[in-house]
Parts: sequence; C-alpha cells; structure tokens
Amino acid sequence: MEFRRSGDLDEALTSLAELGDKAQVLAGGTDVMIQLERGEISPETLVHIERVEGMRDITENGRLTLGALLTHIDLAQSPVLCDRYQSVAHAASLVGGWQTQAVGTIGGNVCNASPAADLLPPLLVHGANVLLVSKDRGEREVPLVDFVVGRRTIAREPDELVTGFSLDNSESRTADVYKKVGRRGAMEVAIVGLAIRLSVDQAGTINDARIAVCSVAPVPFRAQAAEQALLGTKANGKETGSAAALLLEQAEPIDDVRATARYRRMVLPRIFESAVAECYSRAASDLS
Repeated sequence: MEFRRSGDLDEALTSLAELGDKAQVLAGGTDVMIQLERGEISPETLVHIERVEGMRDITENGRLTLGALLTHIDLAQSPVLCDRYQSVAHAASLVGGWQTQAVGTIGGNVCNASPAADLLPPLLVHGANVLLVSKDRGEREVPLVDFVVGRRTIAREPDELVTGFSLDNSESRTADVYKKVGRRGAMEVAIVGLAIRLSVDQAGTINDARIAVCSVAPVPFRAQAAEQALLGTKANGKETGSAAALLLEQAEPIDDVRATARYRRMVLPRIFESAVAECYSRAASDLS
C-alpha cells in the first residue's frame, strides 16, 4: 500500500484526480485504521491530508463554516460553538475518549457515515451543507441530508475532497441541545442520539423546530413530522408527547450488540421530551 502525504490542498486534489477510487483519504485515522486492520477496506493508496493548511478554521461570512480538519477537541472548546451551537460542541465532547477527540476530525466523523455518528444530528439541525472540491470540476455544496446516503456510503465523487461544512446562522431566541444514551457515557457508541434546535417568537411560541436522531435508523435523519407538530406551540406535555409519537413512527431501530430495538423505542421518547423541555427553556430565557 502506498502512502502519500499532501503538503497542501492542490497536492491532495492532484492525488485524488489521479487515483480516483483507488485512494482512501486519511486524516486522524480513528476510523480508517480500524477498517484497514479488519480488512473492511483495501485501498491502493492512502492520501494523507492532516497537514493541509486552511482546513482547520472556523469562519463566519453569512453562514458559519467549519473546516473539515477541525478535531473533536477543537469543536468542543470553540467559544463560538459553545455559545451559539452548543449541540455541536457537546456532541464532539462525547466522541470516544480524549485520544480519539485529539486526532479525530469532523470530516472523518461525517464521511465515515456511521448510523451512530454523534456529530450528524447536530449538523443536520443546523442545516449543514457539505463543501467539496475537485481539481477538474471545482467546488460544490451538497446538503448534508443528501450527502450521507447509507451506512458508510456518501455522495462524494472519487476525485473530490470534503473541505468543510457550512451551517445556518443561530438567530436570537434560538437554542440547541444534543442528548446521547450510551452504556458508558462518552466512550460508548450511541444507543440513541438526538439533537434539537428550537426558535421562539416574542410570545414564546415555537416558530422553528428542527429534530434529528442517530442510531435508530440506517442513517441519521431529520424528523419532519415531529418538527411540524411542535410549530405554533409552547412545548407543553401533550404537544411534546404527540411529537414524540411521530418521531417513533419514523424511527427504524434494530437489535445489535449495544441494545435491542425495543429498548431504543422505549428510550427515544424519553430523551426527546427531556431535550425539548431543556431546549425550549433556553430559547425562551431572554424573552422580554
């Protein structure tokens, strides 16, 4: 197996244009190296991008942009995320242990496309777009909801590199949370993961609701019916319960080594109701 270290973006794109699907992009390697060891992937060449400059920045220009090489620790400790995108920062702090968080990247977490990926629900509720670039065709953006199409299956062309993610602005009277159920806290892969983003008007009525979950379907997804059920309400018990029932209808949990489908169905509405209450309280906290 060949190993190519890319010193800059152009070098990385040149390698991908030349090698196509014979290449495997490598950054922190927390997922790729395990898959290599297990024989789940067998690329001819590893294209190492960890030292490519400009892909570990957080910038704001109409939308918030997160560079693909930001580590989980970068995300968890970012003042901007901790202030206005708390679900992203909190989810990043729950990805594995500190060793994984120190080298694992947001790009790797998304592109690995695990049904249990912690960062996917928070990114989905913030309307994330995936930023891609190729040497011959230039740049394009793909909504995250269309980018992850199956377990370890993404809508990236072989010659493309994911360079970052752009997120919707976080407006006033808006809050977001991420809740995770796992057997051993942060070190455990999510049995259920759920992100919620709520915005309220001056009267305290929900005027925007976004809900996304992982580990309860083949891919993390937005729960549109449950979102609609919360609009125009003040998230009282009956309304939240109705939304939880709609969320359960959309979920397709399975039995695996971490939990049964029955357990996931039992846990999901409970953490949903807790998340809605917390998120609504924070969003409405600065009403005049």
